[in-house]
Amino acid sequence: MLFRARSALLIRTVLAVLSGALVGALLLLAAPVAYAGGDGLVRQEVTFRGGGGLVLHGTVLSKDGASGPGPGIVLVGGSGAGPREEYRQEAEAFARAGITTLVYDKRTVGYSRLHVDFGLLADDALAGVRLLQSRNTVNPRQVGMWGFSEGGWVAPLAASRSADVAFVVTIGGSGYDPLRTQAWNLTTHLRHQGVDGPFRRTLAGATAQFLGSTGLFPEGGYDPVPVLEQLHRTPVLALWGEHDTQVPPQESSRIFRETLAQAGNQHAVIGFVAGGAHNGHRTTDGFDRIGGPLFDGKNLGELAPGYAQTMTSWVQAVAAGHPPASSAAPAPGQALTTTPVPSHAWYAWLAPALLLLGFAAYPVSAVLRRGPVLRPVRWLAVFGLLAVVAAVACPLAVFVAGDGTAAPVVWGRPVVWLVVQGLAVAVVVSAGVSAAALWRRRVTPSRAVWLRLAPVGLAAVGFVPWAVWWGVAP
Repeated sequence: MLFRARSALLIRTVLAVLSGALVGALLLLAAPVAYAGGDGLVRQEVTFRGGGGLVLHGTVLSKDGASGPGPGIVLVGGSGAGPREEYRQEAEAFARAGITTLVYDKRTVGYSRLHVDFGLLADDALAGVRLLQSRNTVNPRQVGMWGFSEGGWVAPLAASRSADVAFVVTIGGSGYDPLRTQAWNLTTHLRHQGVDGPFRRTLAGATAQFLGSTGLFPEGGYDPVPVLEQLHRTPVLALWGEHDTQVPPQESSRIFRETLAQAGNQHAVIGFVAGGAHNGHRTTDGFDRIGGPLFDGKNLGELAPGYAQTMTSWVQAVAAGHPPASSAAPAPGQALTTTPVPSHAWYAWLAPALLLLGFAAYPVSAVLRRGPVLRPVRWLAVFGLLAVVAAVACPLAVFVAGDGTAAPVVWGRPVVWLVVQGLAVAVVVSAGVSAAALWRRRVTPSRAVWLRLAPVGLAAVGFVPWAVWWGVAP
């Protein structure tokens, strides 16, 4: 019995040792492995938990053979899916300069075209900061952020929430809210396509107000100024491409410069990338890209000359304890100015809603067999419904596409918009024909007649000033 007990104990001990060794081996295999790419850089695939505990995947890049703790930087991408490959050139440039860099895939959970939460994105970026701070090769007091486009809102927000962010670099950051910025972006691209002023004004005015009032544009009213006001001690390098066509560089740089100066920030450098597009990559006019890799069917373009050097030398100066003093380079020209968007323009959605109800009342009453049926009024209702729906849908489609595409363009207008304007004319003509038909028939103004004709008549009258305000009038 004693022999059996000792044998059983020995077997259990051996199994425990083997199990521990197996678990250790599995953990070793599962641990991130750093690998040299043959280009002087070391890459390590990592995972970390961002806002809400979501697991994010990224790559840490560092210079091969680097010794001693140095600065680190977390790259915060722009709007959209934002896979890390899109920012590979920037990540490699920072790493070659001895700045350990984290670039990660943007979250898809909790982020979509209809739902954006800058606070959640800022939590993701701060989680990346903590990841770099935990590395032996990184000085935890020298970790900062780089934010591109949408990241120009997110990175300052993250820095305002945590003293762990040692510095902030932005490229293509907007000084305005996202809705006003996107309206400017789209109108700038429409102008490049040859679309004239009236349709552009509809897009930046009435349509933007409609989106803002209905809440269909997520984070549309986010104001970056209060956040910038909190960065009174954080060194900031704010850059814009000389040919930025997606964010108003002249207006945005002024807002950054004035806000940071009023906040007492003595280390805010405002600059512009010569020959650079919105993302700081090479371009001739802001709409094309020169050289560089292809990603997802589009040419990213190569980094503009001097762009990487400007950023890396500034970060190195900050890490060395000598952040450059505040300065501002002359801003490039800006063809279009932005248009303010009222935050709560209730009339933007109420007016088309009432028009639709008024025009729809006539066919509904026909189904209920209430009052006389007049063919001209029937056409008025049909044209009215089509005109209102098309007038709202056409510029909304440009916002949904997000790239300012409105081809084909005829007479300075998108072809679809010409159809909308034709429908508007048909509404006015059919309203006149309907009024004449009612006059000729001497329709008795009974209660049934009023219930049938009053809504569509009021809609026809209200359609004219609404069409002028919306920009539909030819």
